[in-house]
Amino acid sequence: MNFTILSYGLYLPITIALTIWVAKTLFNNGRIFLLDIFHGNQLLADSVNKLLVVGFYLINIGYAVYTLKIMEVISNYQLVIEVLSVKIGGIILILGAMHFFNLFVFFRLRKKAVLN
Repeated sequence: MNFTILSYGLYLPITIALTIWVAKTLFNNGRIFLLDIFHGNQLLADSVNKLLVVGFYLINIGYAVYTLKIMEVISNYQLVIEVLSVKIGGIILILGAMHFFNLFVFFRLRKKAVLN
C-alpha cells in the first residue's frame, strides 16, 4: 500500500474542511464587529466581511497545498497518523493565529471607530 498517497488523500480534505469551518465561523460572528466599526453601514460591513473570507481561504488553502509535500518515507499506518498530526497541527496553529490576528485588528478598528 502507498501510505504517502493515503496521507495526501487525508491531509487535503481535512485541512480544507477545517479552513472552511473556521472561515464560516469568522464570517458569521465577525459581521457584528464590522457593523460596529463601520457605524452600521451593512453594505460596507458585508462587503469587507466577504473579502476577509476570500483572503482567509486563499492564505490557508494556499499554505496547505504549498506544504503538501511529505519529505519522509511513510511505511505504515502509525507514520501516517504521526505525519498527519504534525501537518494538520501546523494548519490548526496557523488558523488559530489568524483568528487572534483578526480579533486584534477588529478590536483596534473598533477602538478607532468609537473615538471618531
